[in-house]
Amino acid sequence: MEYQLGVVFSGGGARAIAQVGVLHALTERGLEVECLGGTSAGALVAALYAAGHSTEAVLDFFETRSPFKLSKLSFGKPGLIDTAKIRDDLLEYFPDTTIESLDRRLFITATDLLNAKLTIFGSGSLIDALLATSSVPLVFTPTEIDGRWYVDGGIIDNFPVAPLIGLCDVIVGVYVSPLKALDMSQLSNSLAVSQRALEIARFHNSRHKFHDCDVMLCPKDLNGYLAFDTRYVRDIFDIGYREAVSQLDAIEAALASIIR
Repeated sequence: MEYQLGVVFSGGGARAIAQVGVLHALTERGLEVECLGGTSAGALVAALYAAGHSTEAVLDFFETRSPFKLSKLSFGKPGLIDTAKIRDDLLEYFPDTTIESLDRRLFITATDLLNAKLTIFGSGSLIDALLATSSVPLVFTPTEIDGRWYVDGGIIDNFPVAPLIGLCDVIVGVYVSPLKALDMSQLSNSLAVSQRALEIARFHNSRHKFHDCDVMLCPKDLNGYLAFDTRYVRDIFDIGYREAVSQLDAIEAALASIIR
């Protein structure tokens, strides 16, 4: 290997499936990713890839192991879905796996709920870290690790590029929650307004980090898909794939400037 190619994946719920398409395009071109950083659903995509699963297997996970199932409803806990009930699904894909045992370097971010700090997991239990970073408030219950309680890593850092800086020769960023102007009729309830406000805050907190990437992908066609709607897995995959294909020459040019 003459270079270290890294990718950073934002959160974005079902829209993170576009990142699977990005990985597929890189693989087709023979570009090996050695280091990954991700948060929330982006961390799950990164972990599945880092564990050696094919892009088809990753798509199968999102089609058949959706966490948004009635069987996973929580009772007596602060969240609609009990995060702990997702553990068995993850064990099928990550049996007894630690982060440091993966084939590729992986960094996962989560928010320490009580201490109001960002935590970066680069070692330890992979499943615990994935549950922590995916614990979206109101939707999922918080995750406890060694006496600390964690929620969605995207609250503080929805684009965790920092752990990759200095480790990778070239970094490709993928942000899957692009913003577009809306009509007020599209914000007809409190949940829609709250989600819109959160996405605005996350985008403006993330965009100043885009310049840390050598190539930045932000597929605008993802605007039409909701974060918690997994009915369009293949369509979202195709959007990410097409976006990556359009930037493959730029990625290879960045790599060529390193290895020549």
